[in-house]
Amino acid sequence: MPADLTPTPVEGVTALYRRFRPGRFAELRGQDHVVRALRGATRDGRVVHAYLFSGPRGTGKTTTARILAKALNCEQPHDGDACGECPSCVAIARGASLDVIELDAASNNGVDDVREITAGAWHQTPGRWKVYIVDEVHQLSKAAAAALLKTLEEPPSHVVFVLATTDPHKVLPTIRSRTQHLEFHLLSGEILAGLLQDVRQAASLAANDDAIEAAVRLARGSARDALSALDQLLATGVVDEDRAPSTELVEGLIAEDATAVLAALAGALRQGWDPEQLAEALAADVRQMFLLEVAPDVADAVDADRARLASLGERLGPARTVRTLETLGRALRDMKSAPDKVISLEVAVARLARPDLDTTTAALAERLERLERQVALGGTAAATPVPPQPVAPLSPIGAPVEAPSPPVPTADAVPAAPPAGASDDASLRERFEHRVVPRTSRAAQLVLRSARVRSFVDGRLTLAVPSEEMRANTEVIHHGLVRALEHEFGHLIEVRWEVDPTLRDAPPARPTPSPRPAPPSGDAPADDDATVEVESVGEHLITEMFPGAEEIG
Repeated sequence: MPADLTPTPVEGVTALYRRFRPGRFAELRGQDHVVRALRGATRDGRVVHAYLFSGPRGTGKTTTARILAKALNCEQPHDGDACGECPSCVAIARGASLDVIELDAASNNGVDDVREITAGAWHQTPGRWKVYIVDEVHQLSKAAAAALLKTLEEPPSHVVFVLATTDPHKVLPTIRSRTQHLEFHLLSGEILAGLLQDVRQAASLAANDDAIEAAVRLARGSARDALSALDQLLATGVVDEDRAPSTELVEGLIAEDATAVLAALAGALRQGWDPEQLAEALAADVRQMFLLEVAPDVADAVDADRARLASLGERLGPARTVRTLETLGRALRDMKSAPDKVISLEVAVARLARPDLDTTTAALAERLERLERQVALGGTAAATPVPPQPVAPLSPIGAPVEAPSPPVPTADAVPAAPPAGASDDASLRERFEHRVVPRTSRAAQLVLRSARVRSFVDGRLTLAVPSEEMRANTEVIHHGLVRALEHEFGHLIEVRWEVDPTLRDAPPARPTPSPRPAPPSGDAPADDDATVEVESVGEHLITEMFPGAEEIG
């Protein structure tokens, strides 16, 4: 258990995170694995020449480096820990020790800065060990990192390097390989609450439990941020949690409710959020949602935030989460040069809430994926059923609307058009199911499995589908279906779609393709007209994007 808190005497500074910064290993909280490794090393004389401390901000990396320096140079160490009272410990705590040299690589990242401190590594100091602490080491330039590497390869026997970073993957592999890597973790809400309660008692603070709970929530696992939030509460009486309305925005995206999403966005802007700041905060939360879905150990969110974001991510789904991140990334890029940043953000969230407004490949894939799930469930749609109503004919995608032209008579031609009143003609339905449908793409066959022929009269084919959402996706397959009909009946057939929710309870049609007779001379079907088995809408995307391609491997 951590020892009782003792305020660190820092003249002229009253910030809680500095007054109550741990001064000994016994006072560190939430990093027991680090404490065991370092305390055992100093006690048993197994200290290595270089350590790499990595972890989120505010988790104690630099503080632990100073505690290690104290323990190594303490005049009266106890069980591998510093006494905190000898002249060496006091000097290190005040930042006045010649045995500890600190470098902030974020602002001193040049090769000359590194050479200046490493040149003095060979000089003796009053203490037994000289400790170099390099904060944010990943920000060193290539030349500076190379200069540091040279010293790490052949360090003086009395020198210990402690390299701290929030991004260990950005540190040169050659540097990482020459260090002992210790990872720091975010603190749980329980540990942070215990820390703040002990600080409240030690400093006689007038902070109630609600204030402590708010500070813990804002800290998101960082001890330093928790103390700073508590400090702000004591100074102002309120804590500005500075949290984006991500829950409201994501709930609107899940429901595909553009009105709710735009209302939440407008409310945040009225509260004073800058559009870029809001987009960055939302992207940060969506990133956590994605990580919690696919790699929970990598996510930084803790406790209540972790549960909230995990639930939202599960409901939004990995595919939509990735598209949300990509769309927000493009919006942030566009905002840099946009005359009105709000418009860029509004357009982005509207496209996320309404995939039919987004023309990107990712949005199309999302719509087709949803359609595939619908058909797999027998045409069940999540959208509110829409009463059956005729829908205007759709023009072929990417092609001008053409008026029907009279067929050219040939010796082998089929009838030019179905006769009037032939909506119940079984032979025409048979031709549609067994000769027209197999000529369409995989995606079209997927839709047509759940569609039903309503009428086939006077050159007009009327098809019914189970939901409005499925009808909206028919524009993807419309052109291919019209071509297949024209090939079979010898002239342009007008196709109309309508919605019939009762089809949702009917099993999807699974017609068995029958062999087609040889086509008329000179009208041989292309290879892509061959009968295919429906497997995946994703295959259709590949086929449409790369005609004639063949999957191997």
